[in-house]
Amino acid sequence: MTTGSRTSAHTRRPAGPTVRRVLGILGLLLAAIGYEAVTRAVFSPLHVPPLTAIAPRAAELLTEARFWTATGRTLLVAAVGLLIALVAGIVVGFAVGSVPWLLRAASSTLDFLRPVPSIVLIPVLVLVLDVAQITVLLVAVSCFWIVLFQVLYGLRDVDQVAVDTARTIRLGRLGRIVHVTWPSVLPYLGTALRLIVSVALALAITGGLVMGAAGLGELIWSSQESGEFTGMYALVLLTGGVGIALDMAARLAERRLLHWHVATRREVAAR
Repeated sequence: MTTGSRTSAHTRRPAGPTVRRVLGILGLLLAAIGYEAVTRAVFSPLHVPPLTAIAPRAAELLTEARFWTATGRTLLVAAVGLLIALVAGIVVGFAVGSVPWLLRAASSTLDFLRPVPSIVLIPVLVLVLDVAQITVLLVAVSCFWIVLFQVLYGLRDVDQVAVDTARTIRLGRLGRIVHVTWPSVLPYLGTALRLIVSVALALAITGGLVMGAAGLGELIWSSQESGEFTGMYALVLLTGGVGIALDMAARLAERRLLHWHVATRREVAAR
């Protein structure tokens, strides 16, 4: 009893949601104060403006139509590329992962192509496509590999006993996919969704920075070229805010999609 009491007394409970939020806000404030202090002490405010100059400029940008137009264009490119990647990744993943011999034959090729960054395709694609189409394709290719491999991981995790049981009760192939395979793959697709949202936004912005595609990347580049560094940093700050909002939306979509899954129920209960 004494040993058990000592063990329970020394066991630390995980921090509650309120404590985590307070710590997160505290960390954000410390980062802001540190950035302000370093920029004022080390850098010239002309090239690296302090946060007290960036924040008001960011607030001004929020009232300008050009910022929202650029944001809409960037999100549209990211959404189209993301949708293409989801559809193609799911279709190819099920086609390859459902046939063992095909998966074995294609695994080496997939492992070889997966690490190749999509941005290396730019010199080839620029000869046949316009800038907007290239950016969409870059997003789609990069996100495709994430979705494809998550689908393959999900198919590998399917319970073979459940598959055999479904066959025993004479459940057809489509029925086995809907009632056995798909529920096993969905959690992996939820993970893929959280990953590809940030990748899609980053590549959509890269298209503007590298090729001048209309959107936030092009707006950041033009601010830098015109010497409006405070506006450039303000755009970077707002772009980070867009990324955070997309990540929160992806997590919410994942929780709604997987509300039945035990891991999601545990996460909700912990909140």
